[in-house]
Amino acid sequence: MSATIEDFLKLDIRLGKIIEVNAFPEARKPAYKLLIDFGAEIGLKKSSAQITGNYSMEALVGQQVLAVVNFPPRQIGSFMSEVLVLGVRDEGGEIVLAGVAKDAPLGARLH
Repeated sequence: MSATIEDFLKLDIRLGKIIEVNAFPEARKPAYKLLIDFGAEIGLKKSSAQITGNYSMEALVGQQVLAVVNFPPRQIGSFMSEVLVLGVRDEGGEIVLAGVAKDAPLGARLH
């Protein structure tokens, strides 16, 4: 299945900074609860992320990440995930977060 540029433009992918990380022991697969700051326009959003294989909670605080901010919220157990944090799998199958090579303004849109 191929996608068009119009399909891509429907996604609102923004840059945010992780400001809080909490354990998510009730998740089926190991995950963290993230609080991400997307700047004044979008504000603070929550996400559940299965990234425990490559990241400690302490190492995540302050990291800039890319996330889809215009998907509907998704209930994951007792937690409402508001954005989808993006990443790729490494050689071991663990998630590596997608980010930027240089700090950029919070809320900046991926083009």
